[in-house]
Amino acid sequence: MAEPKPRRRPARLDQPREGRRSLRPSYDPETFGALSERIARYIGSWRFIAWMTAFVAVWVGWNTLAPVDWRIDPFPFIFLTLMLSLQASYAAPLILLAQNRQADRDRVQYQDDRSSTDLLIADTEYVSREVAALRATLGDVVSRDYLRAELRAVLDQLDDRRP
Repeated sequence: MAEPKPRRRPARLDQPREGRRSLRPSYDPETFGALSERIARYIGSWRFIAWMTAFVAVWVGWNTLAPVDWRIDPFPFIFLTLMLSLQASYAAPLILLAQNRQADRDRVQYQDDRSSTDLLIADTEYVSREVAALRATLGDVVSRDYLRAELRAVLDQLDDRRP
């Protein structure tokens, strides 16, 4: 006799689903994004410009001044142009990825700033209402200077009545 097929437990809504296995390659977008930012930061540095300038100068110098049999890339420097184009074709998307990540971080920062600003405005309005209420309440209270002046006037009247 065949065993009954086990029943699937219903999915719980308070827990995330288990990921399905896939044959497609997967990558961590955060790791790739951080790598693209590091590469873009290096490509945008003076160090990279200096190394690239030195490389191109050595390449042109070698292929111009070296003996004809030792030259890798003759005068039109087609291979150098190909390498620089390949480098640029990879650099541009990496720089755009880094800019997109920075724009996302800026957007989150702006939202946090906006929410903290809204809280500060609400707190300031509350405190100003409380100060206005205190001023209105103190408007009916006798001040120290007024009380002294009244007491001085009463003492002066008492002094005038003494023989």
